[in-house]
Amino acid sequence: MLRSVPSTDTRVCMRCPAGSATADVTHLVCGRGEPPTVRQAVILAGGKGSRLLPLTRERPKAMVEVHGVPILRHQLDWLAACGVEHVVVSAGHQAQVIVSYLDSCPSSPRAAAVVEDRPLGRGGGLRRAACTLPYPGEPWFALYGDIWTSFCLCAMSAHHLRSGVAATVALAGPGQPGSAVACDDLGRVTAFAPTAPRSRRVNAGVYLFAWRVVAMLPEEGDHADSTLPRLVRARQLAGYTIDVPWQAVNTPADVIRLERDLAARRTSSRTETAPPA
Repeated sequence: MLRSVPSTDTRVCMRCPAGSATADVTHLVCGRGEPPTVRQAVILAGGKGSRLLPLTRERPKAMVEVHGVPILRHQLDWLAACGVEHVVVSAGHQAQVIVSYLDSCPSSPRAAAVVEDRPLGRGGGLRRAACTLPYPGEPWFALYGDIWTSFCLCAMSAHHLRSGVAATVALAGPGQPGSAVACDDLGRVTAFAPTAPRSRRVNAGVYLFAWRVVAMLPEEGDHADSTLPRLVRARQLAGYTIDVPWQAVNTPADVIRLERDLAARRTSSRTETAPPA
């Protein structure tokens, strides 16, 4: 059965302000006092996005726009709203588009691209980018560059600390496409599967890593083939359930679906907040 370590506090997280990218979801602070701050993050944005053609003909996957906003911009705004100060973007395919964008749009958080000379795989990209983070020894978020979601990362940080593990992965669903994740009664991940039964939660592509995980990542290859199984065997990977809108953007149909969902949510939000006639 999939369970998570229960929250010990239900105060609203003040670090994720109203009007931010996360303002449409409930933020819960777990633990005592202010939620812990994670100051740095890596976004994986090196994939070709071949299934997103023709949208990726002249731009990488992370720069595909939804509601006029690149996925990368949405993620940067979300990270900034939750206290992240510095982001390293792992770029590969059509990296210059990302480099030019970050140079032309300086804003919070500080963001820089690390460009792969050759494909290193997701694990290799994570390791190379993480080695350039500005705060060695501190924990760091890692995001896949093709997901669209918003939830309180401060609460995820508190959950991670309470769990006492080396890594935490956000779990979306159930009913979402993706890699299925099984957890024990303590919320520790016990297994991954390539496809997800409708009843099973899935890997949401958002991680929180202790600094020591950097040395566990491969120099080349996929962390899902090496690092994650190693963490599972050591019972050092916790699951963090999220029950907010989440979508991986892999095809043009995903973009159309997400556009419609966002438009519907914004219309519903305006209706709920409109003053009575």
